[in-house]
Amino acid sequence: MSGEIIGLHHWFDTSPGRHLLAWEQSSYDELVADVFGFHALQLGLPAVDALRANRMPHRWLALGPAETEAPGNSAAALLAEPVMLPFPEASLDLVLMPHTLEVSVDPHAALREVQRVLVPEGRVVISGLNPWSLWGFRQKRARLYQRLGAGGRLYLPEGGEFIAPGRLRDWLQLLDFELESLSFGCFRPAVNSEPWLQRFGWMDSLGARWWPALGAGYVAVAVKRVHGMRLMEPGWRGVPVPAAAQAQVAQRVRPNE
Repeated sequence: MSGEIIGLHHWFDTSPGRHLLAWEQSSYDELVADVFGFHALQLGLPAVDALRANRMPHRWLALGPAETEAPGNSAAALLAEPVMLPFPEASLDLVLMPHTLEVSVDPHAALREVQRVLVPEGRVVISGLNPWSLWGFRQKRARLYQRLGAGGRLYLPEGGEFIAPGRLRDWLQLLDFELESLSFGCFRPAVNSEPWLQRFGWMDSLGARWWPALGAGYVAVAVKRVHGMRLMEPGWRGVPVPAAAQAQVAQRVRPNE
């Protein structure tokens, strides 16, 4: 990963950062629990154990030069860059990218590399910060004030590029991924205080119902499709079932008939 991920790690120690991290952890637990296969990989951000609910026998956590393994993470750690993964083509069943694209030096190359190592029908789960949210709007305003020389304190991490969900959808389509689901969370206002974040907790349920696309964080699930590939069905499905023979019923005949 790039050095910018350090800023992201520090931001996750803030009240809004911990709030977002808790929502993402819950989302990953739900989304990967029933994804089956043999090999799964998490790219960066060891603060979230994105594979802990998954039951694949081989699970790895790829760390960048500036990252250290988090205590209690369920995946085996290895040193790797998202744009150059040490896995052969079509060898992984699941890849998780928690904020990986936002801090990558080349997000397009990172996504292409994931497409390369995934098996056909393999899944990628991507989480990120939504620039079209209350948190994103506060970040844009702070950057505008800084350009005008009027000060302004950034609310979100300073480094990295926040990728809008619509833009991510276009990138996935170009690489023959099919977007399976897109969920949003963290609808509370952009406040720094933990007590105030808790007071606005009621906005999460309302936001998920009335303005879902304005959530501060999002998680996308996409499936790698291969054109011209047809999944083989079990052989027994094509075997015709023989019709049951009619049962012989004995009839009793009376003597006078």
